[in-house]
Amino acid sequence: MRVFLDLMWFFKTRKRHYIFGILMLVCVTLLSLVPPQIVGRLVNDIRNKSLTPHILAVWLLIIGIIAFTMYVLRYFWRILLFGSAVQLSTLLRRQLYDHFTRMSPKFYQEHRVGDLMAHATNDISAVESTAMDGILTLVDSLTSGTLVIATMALTISWKLTLIALLPMPIIAVTTQFYGTILHRRFTKAQAAFSDTNDKVQENISGMRVIKAFGQEDAEEAAFAELTEDVVAKNLAVAKIDALFDPTIGIVVALSYFLSFGAGAWFVAHGQLNLGQLTTFSIYLGQLIWPMLAFGWLFNIVERGRASNDRIRILLGTKTDIVDRKDAVDATPSGDILYNVEEFRYPNASEPTLRDIRVTLLRGSTLGIVGRTGSGKTTFLRLLLREFDVEHGDIAIGGRSIYHTTLDSLRSAVAYVPQDHFLFSATIADNIAFAAPDKPLSAIQEAARDAQIHEDILRFPLGYATLVGERGVTLSGGQKQRISIARALLMNAEILILDDALSAVDARTESHILESLRRNRSHKTTIIATHRLSAVEHADLILVLDEGAIVERGSHQELLQLHGVYQKMWDRQQLESMVEEGGIA
Repeated sequence: MRVFLDLMWFFKTRKRHYIFGILMLVCVTLLSLVPPQIVGRLVNDIRNKSLTPHILAVWLLIIGIIAFTMYVLRYFWRILLFGSAVQLSTLLRRQLYDHFTRMSPKFYQEHRVGDLMAHATNDISAVESTAMDGILTLVDSLTSGTLVIATMALTISWKLTLIALLPMPIIAVTTQFYGTILHRRFTKAQAAFSDTNDKVQENISGMRVIKAFGQEDAEEAAFAELTEDVVAKNLAVAKIDALFDPTIGIVVALSYFLSFGAGAWFVAHGQLNLGQLTTFSIYLGQLIWPMLAFGWLFNIVERGRASNDRIRILLGTKTDIVDRKDAVDATPSGDILYNVEEFRYPNASEPTLRDIRVTLLRGSTLGIVGRTGSGKTTFLRLLLREFDVEHGDIAIGGRSIYHTTLDSLRSAVAYVPQDHFLFSATIADNIAFAAPDKPLSAIQEAARDAQIHEDILRFPLGYATLVGERGVTLSGGQKQRISIARALLMNAEILILDDALSAVDARTESHILESLRRNRSHKTTIIATHRLSAVEHADLILVLDEGAIVERGSHQELLQLHGVYQKMWDRQQLESMVEEGGIA
């Protein structure tokens, strides 16, 4: 029953609902004790031939009033208890979502998307059931069982009650044993569901790749293997679950056998009358539900405990990127200073960046070039504080980014990542994602600067066109340019383009860069790219290789060095000539 203690924080917030709901539940139980007494009296009146139509009508009216009152109370306690449980699931989902938004990239490297989705669906449903059906069965089984047993013992015969309860310890022992096994197996079943969920999410997202390589059969076989594992683990849970009712049924049958045997003996020896034995048998029937509920309670509680443990472990994961105590809530602006002695990713054996010392004046453009894996994206991610530098510092306007709150820092940066993520919304909503209050005219202006306006107008619904999940209905170049428009609309102090022009042609690239120079003359722009033409007009260009700056300077200065940059430039010029039909 530890899960109820774990959820006590929520029960306290909804204590009025739970108190009134439980009181109504207890009232229903008390009222249910009255009809058996009436039936017992009617049996005795019939036996004694003293039952009249008037007496029968009065008792039937009382039973009718009791039934109506129970109906009303049951309606309201369900609203109070079940409504509170729905509030718990809503609160847990909000906590998980808030937790997900605050976690760093390291967290998402260690946790699969499907597993996180399973926590927010199946696990929360199991916890909700604990706060709903679990509370119901706990309170109902205890109150019903206790009151029925007390009524049987005090109003009929304590001896017969004691005889009827002799098999009950069997339930306590067996349900405890079953519950322990159920908890262990249900935890494994939930983990298997997470694996399946992750596989579905991964395959649907990568369906184009699967089809392109003709791997439909292989992936279908892999998915079938996962689903068979889910079936096997849930079947293992069902086998334990199936033991509860038969065990309780055997105990109930044994209790009935002992009760009727002893009750008949008591009636034969004048210690009970027939009406009392009839009433006792009805109460014994009412005692079946608490016994069944007790077994069901263990089932619900163990499932809820397993899921609640999984959720709490997830919520207990601390993010490694947090605001420091002396952080200032002010949007940073000014020159950017990199002074990074070394940076390595968590658990990495070798540093990704080494000896990065750069000063970028406000309003200038920085170009970062280098082969794949040279550290360009890492350079940018450190400025966004996706990871923290342990050996060194990064400052904006003379203040360390670690002395600025995360919200303030990121509000100063418009970022276009390599992976252009679009939401299942309209084109206008996607562009205005970071600035939802901007008018359509501003959205269109940003689209013009990103050279996507004309493409949008060719869609049947224009800016109201739904792009589909992750922008599936758009080409790679269109997604890139919409992402650029989204960043431009922010008009942020710092604009970061991480290989954001790779899917556009040279002419479109030229127009976009011209728009950047025209509209961002007093703001800082950082462009990481493989295509050197994108940084040809940058004020400063860094050439990275194996995490270190091997060359720096303007385009002309780097060409005069006859080093890495000059070789890259010559190769790309040659490739352009070949593409245009020229002769090397």
